[in-house]
Amino acid sequence: MYNEPKAKKIMDLIDIGANLTHDSFRQDLDDVLTRATAHGVGKMIVTGASREGSTHALELARAHPGRLYATAGVHPHHAIDYDDETHALLRRLAKEPEVRAVGETGLDYNRNYSPRDVQREVFERQLEIAVEVGKPLFLHQRDAHHDFLAILKRYRDRVPAAVVHCFTDTGEALRDYLDLDCHIGITGWICDERRGAHLRELVKMIPANRLMLETDAPYLLPRTIRPMPKDRRNEPMYLAHIRDEVAKDRGETREALTEASVRTTEAFFHLAT
Repeated sequence: MYNEPKAKKIMDLIDIGANLTHDSFRQDLDDVLTRATAHGVGKMIVTGASREGSTHALELARAHPGRLYATAGVHPHHAIDYDDETHALLRRLAKEPEVRAVGETGLDYNRNYSPRDVQREVFERQLEIAVEVGKPLFLHQRDAHHDFLAILKRYRDRVPAAVVHCFTDTGEALRDYLDLDCHIGITGWICDERRGAHLRELVKMIPANRLMLETDAPYLLPRTIRPMPKDRRNEPMYLAHIRDEVAKDRGETREALTEASVRTTEAFFHLAT
């Protein structure tokens, strides 16, 4: 009897930006990870965005070896709280093997929770850590492209790699980052018809070996998900939905986009295959 060949299973996705240290995940993290597995999401990079959050991200990575990894950094929103003790802590954390990038760090002139001069100083101090430990950068930029680019240019050739996480900016900004050999992280922002429609064209410009995918969970729940979860919390399991949207916009199959993004992510974060 002839048996049709089984369809090849799509490889598991990797979420490069999941804020699993967020309070909303404290009660059901195991369930969140189980749902991620069920929806084809394997490894995840847990974002460290504050002193406490970076420490917690490392703890989660150690509790889930081979599944979760971490970054260590201070988001520009918290730059005002950055002191020498914080700097020393980040230097120690960044040297740990589970920590695969320095950040989330950068500039945010949209909300200005920290003074802009303080943001710039703290950004540079974290860039210095990345240079010291020889690890990639996990970057944040919003409404601060000119200053952000000027600072990054001074360090880019001294760090192995850099990803502009949760890219939402213009085509000009995208070209500037690609010219600096940066990677680009795309989130569910692309699914927002109010603010992210321009990204559907811009994602076509990103080379396959520079494109990575992320949820930024619990933030940025894709607006095209149906049915919409009642709590409006984003989870890593929705990465497959983002992948499908990006694949459609790029004119690629989801299998091709998955393989390319996973290979790119593995190389960037030095993840075992």
